[in-house]
Amino acid sequence: MSAEDFKVGKKLVIDWVPYEITKFEHVKVARWWAVEKLVLVNLITGNSITRTLRESDKVEKANITHANAEFLYQDDEWYNFMNTDNFEQICLDETVVWEKKYFLVEWDKVILMEFEWKPINVDIEPSVTLEVIETPPGERWDTATWGKKPATLSTWLKVQVPLFVKNWDKIKVDTRTYEYLSRA
Repeated sequence: MSAEDFKVGKKLVIDWVPYEITKFEHVKVARWWAVEKLVLVNLITGNSITRTLRESDKVEKANITHANAEFLYQDDEWYNFMNTDNFEQICLDETVVWEKKYFLVEWDKVILMEFEWKPINVDIEPSVTLEVIETPPGERWDTATWGKKPATLSTWLKVQVPLFVKNWDKIKVDTRTYEYLSRA
């Protein structure tokens, strides 16, 4: 892959690690020199880095595949998924699932991202429905908290919810911002 192929969303390999381009800029440094300034996200850890590459530099395109799957269950150390295309069961540890574990509910559909036939990431829906298992009763005159109270959800995620939400209510939560969206 050469500098002409760089676009936001393209995936490439640097030092045997897959990255996705989130931002790039063509910078002319001198009369005849030009470089590409890239902001990259590590697809395994989620960390961002900045790299500067010359137009003559070549990088390898990352061979990323996606597989449709369903979350089955979690046991002591593994998160178990089933590939819905070939019904193969896939076990992932917490290093792959990361913070998305708070949004995984049995039988939810997910997309497994694979690099060189090894799962590296789990894509989930932008919002999920979860059940409130514990929240204090809301008081009408409680204006110090701007009409919000803490709630613990069925996946042990803690979010702020409006005062009218009660135990065992089902609510929608934004998976990117961890915020309450609405009742389900």
